[in-house]
Amino acid sequence: MTNFDAVYDRRGTGSSKWSKYPADVLPMWVADMDFPAAPEIIDAIRERLDHPLLGYGVARDELRDRIVADMQAKYGWAVSPEHIVFLPGVEPGFNMALKAMLRQGDGLLVQTPVYRPILNAAGHWNLVHREAPLTPTHEGWAMDIDAFETELARSKAFLLCNPQNPTGKVFTHDELRAMAELCRKHDTLIISDEIHCDLLFDGLRHVPIATMSADASDRTITLMAASKSYNIAGLKTAFAIIANRTIREKFAASRLGMVDSVNILGLEATLAAFSRAGKWQKEMLAYIEANRDFLSAEIANRFPGIRMIKPEATFLAWLDCTALDLKPDPQAFFLEHGKVGFSAGSEFGEAYGQYIRLNFGCPRRLLVEGLDRMQHALVSSAVESRNSRSY
Repeated sequence: MTNFDAVYDRRGTGSSKWSKYPADVLPMWVADMDFPAAPEIIDAIRERLDHPLLGYGVARDELRDRIVADMQAKYGWAVSPEHIVFLPGVEPGFNMALKAMLRQGDGLLVQTPVYRPILNAAGHWNLVHREAPLTPTHEGWAMDIDAFETELARSKAFLLCNPQNPTGKVFTHDELRAMAELCRKHDTLIISDEIHCDLLFDGLRHVPIATMSADASDRTITLMAASKSYNIAGLKTAFAIIANRTIREKFAASRLGMVDSVNILGLEATLAAFSRAGKWQKEMLAYIEANRDFLSAEIANRFPGIRMIKPEATFLAWLDCTALDLKPDPQAFFLEHGKVGFSAGSEFGEAYGQYIRLNFGCPRRLLVEGLDRMQHALVSSAVESRNSRSY
């Protein structure tokens, strides 16, 4: 059994998360959990290394069959092995899709706030970026279906993120069905980033948008990976599921020398994750759900000026600091005064400069330390402000 409370020193290991800031800063930004990978995954990599050749890799039939079985067992989704295209990441996947299926000047619809690679995707291919913002409510994050259709009608593709990053929203069956039907009505391609699909809380069950109808299946490129759910993002392995043969062939042809073969150890790790590491994943999910609940209570008790809508999925919290009016923005404020590094809200859309994204996929001790640093930053700043007014 993995001890998720154990704190590992990741500095000096080539970790992107822990290399961004000086040693006195606690990083809580990028979507990378501070937990060791499942022992079953580590063992699988070691077993593969017993064979000393590490040439170009190709997915074995066993992995394709495992994914097919997983899709059926988890989501009731019948896919075929030939529908699966392996990739070095979800981000390359949706950029491949845009390159293959859209032309310069076509519209691309996204729902904001949304994580930066999706936010920036249209600009890479000279597409017209269109937005359908999500709205915070007492019940969670809501979509305006009329505003969504208005923007969808001017778009050739819809780039969905479900579960949604950074809000942690899990789209309901009714919402997905409505979006799929509107995409049918307007003949819109669906590209669905479902990388957090195994990280749902409160007994919720992920629903791939491709399962909404035969038409949705025929027009959807679904992107998934074991990387977030099993904390193996550095192994650079993901896959697309594309039922439509014409779209699948165009998608695969769009590699154009830019998207190479997949990491051979990542393929082994993905197979081990899906076939042998289910117990680890279940324990990890329970731990981060408890972290989410702890964080929600601490935000309410310690920081009445910060609004947090409980995420329904992911290990990311989207915190609205507008009421605090922190200068120049919350991310810079907490970095300077608290030595804690969050993702800046402005990275997720122009309207979100007073938000931060906090990663709670970490040992509880680090989460408490991050909150303590936030509180210290606010208290020390208030003291400095009072002292400056007294002179």
